[in-house]
Amino acid sequence: MGFSGWRILREGLTGNRGWRPHWRDPAPKSSYDTVIIGGGGHGLATAYYLAREHGLTDVAVLEKGYLGGGNVGRNTTIVRANYNLPGNSEFYSHSLKLWEGLEQDLNFNAMMSQRGVLNLFHSDGQRDYAARRGNSMINQGDDAVLLDREGVRRMVPYLDFDQGRFPIYGGLFHPRGGTARHDAVAWGYARGADRRGVDLIQNCAVTGIDIEGGRVTGVQTTRGAIRARRVGIVVAGRSSQVAAMAGMRLPIESHILQAFVTEGLKPVIDHVVTFGMGHFYISQSDKGGLVFGGDLDFHASYAARGNLPMAEHVMEAAMTLMPVIGKARVLRSWGGIMDMSPDGSPIIDRTEVEGLYLNCGWCYGGFKAVPGSGFSFAHLIATGRPHEPAARFRLDRFATGRGLMDEEGTGAQHNLH
Repeated sequence: MGFSGWRILREGLTGNRGWRPHWRDPAPKSSYDTVIIGGGGHGLATAYYLAREHGLTDVAVLEKGYLGGGNVGRNTTIVRANYNLPGNSEFYSHSLKLWEGLEQDLNFNAMMSQRGVLNLFHSDGQRDYAARRGNSMINQGDDAVLLDREGVRRMVPYLDFDQGRFPIYGGLFHPRGGTARHDAVAWGYARGADRRGVDLIQNCAVTGIDIEGGRVTGVQTTRGAIRARRVGIVVAGRSSQVAAMAGMRLPIESHILQAFVTEGLKPVIDHVVTFGMGHFYISQSDKGGLVFGGDLDFHASYAARGNLPMAEHVMEAAMTLMPVIGKARVLRSWGGIMDMSPDGSPIIDRTEVEGLYLNCGWCYGGFKAVPGSGFSFAHLIATGRPHEPAARFRLDRFATGRGLMDEEGTGAQHNLH
């Protein structure tokens, strides 16, 4: 089922009776060539690129709930490629290029909006770092504009520029960054994978990973055993739990990240804006709600809910940066389970078990990485070789200390990344 302006017009005039489900709901087969554990954005993208790029269609995606019901459907929707360190910079640049062609590739409206990302700075030291970061982005082939105080004021006049504690010195603007509709991204990849023959199996929790002679042979699920030659684990905040089924102990901590949405308002925020002194970020959705978030809750947890002290902390940052937000009413909040790595950078690698592959440790970067992660993970699974933009995302860097990518410069503390 393709989409076009003519098709939408025709369905609108005929009561929308011609639409069909976007993907099948198959029962699991007894065996597949490849099984992907996790039906979030990364898992669905992996299955899609396995089929599209490598012609592998004997693939099943196993999701314990419904497709897109995890972090991919509950995030602040930010897309960007403004990283500084080699390894991260190439990867997110590649991912952004995929984002820019995603809707045409999938024939699905992901509501990609390149409204620009503005990172504020509030001291001379932060200005120096922003300049270095911007130069790194430009050298990578991405875009960056260093703005002074008045340049920022012309762009976002509603901020509090003269607060005594954190005055705004300027900002680093990334014009190609922006937002996309999170659940539409999951739906688009699911539809694309299904059209190429991938089985998307919902309500199918994995309860065990079968290993014989050092090689993966399949998985145990709540819907029966499934044999497979290759298995990919891509389950975000549940990575440690699923990897433990294969006898692995990952260098991952799971933490909760809260986000908030206000009532619908008239357009006021045209960009994504981040507060350099409070880890606060905000944008406005197409429905008018202000979508914002802040730091992790700072305690490890698998509970997908936040705590009130961190909610208060985020609201304080919001009021400090833009006091006008105090007039808006918060409608809802939620907590996502983040898989935090020791250096704040992800893992896309083979494991010591032959045929078992791992994709985790996305920290705050999971949503914007969806296309690049799926593309690189599919390449690894299909060829056995790392995809070049993700070649530094090795698991063994935490055992050897070589190749660590501490983007934030905060050391080996999961909850500070």
